[in-house]
Order: sequence, then structure tokens, then C-alpha cells
Amino acid sequence: MTESLKTADIHLIQRIIPHRYPFLLVDKVVDIDGYQSARGIKNVTMNEPHFQGHFPGKPIMPGVTIIEAMAQTAAVMVGTALEMQDRNMLVYFMAIDAAKFRRMVVPGDVLEMKLRTTRGKPGGKVWKFAGVAEVEGELAAEAEFTAMMDLPKA
Repeated sequence: MTESLKTADIHLIQRIIPHRYPFLLVDKVVDIDGYQSARGIKNVTMNEPHFQGHFPGKPIMPGVTIIEAMAQTAAVMVGTALEMQDRNMLVYFMAIDAAKFRRMVVPGDVLEMKLRTTRGKPGGKVWKFAGVAEVEGELAAEAEFTAMMDLPKA
């Protein structure tokens, strides 16, 4: 039986993952279904530093930051399910596969990342995820990635 869906606001996100401005790329994670799936929300604003150079006069969110936002969503999902807040968890990319970019993401967009775990279990260090990023239901990006969840020894 699936436990009730959970939500992680920005305060809980910052207790789970170490990312901070300007590299914290998820504002909220909702519909967290254990460590199986979740949906991340990123409000894209012109104030983000990458828009100064990507590109002047035509600001576009870089594809790599979209994938990073997806990965942060996955880390928050797992961290919430495994109660990793305040445990100094670090997460490292091991592989990024099948990345495709379908639509530009620009200031004013609300980026919605839908993630699901394809491999991983409590106690395991290596996890694999599949995700899509959408704006108003339109596919912006998709990718599969592998990450290592690392906890410092007590």
C-alpha cells in the first residue's frame, strides 16, 4: 500500500540537499510517492545568473540546468522518503543518458519535472531515474540519469 503523497517546500528542500543560490534549481517538490516518483516545480525568473550570458537579448534556460533541476527533484524525493533531512547528503552524477531538449524554457515559465525511480532501494548508494520536464504540459526536456547518494560517516 502506498503511503500518502508528500510535499517538500523550500525549507525542507534545503534541509535535504546542499544546493544554494545560484545553484538551487527546484522551488518545491510535490506528489512525492515514497522513493518511486515525484514532481518538482521550478519558477523560472529573469533574475537567475545564467540568463546574463545565455543569451543576451534572448534568455533561455540552459539544458544542463534543466537536467540538474530534474536531478535535484530526484534527490529531494529520495531524501524525503528516507528521512535524510539534516544528514548532509551529497549526490553525484554518474551518468546522463538519452537527454533530449524539445522546447525552450524562458523567464516566466513554470518548469514541472516529473521523475520516477528506475533503480534504487533504501540503503543503496546508486540510483537511476527517468524524468521529463514540461512547461504548461508541453515537453521541454527528457533524460535518464544515474546518481550516487553519499552520506558522511557519523
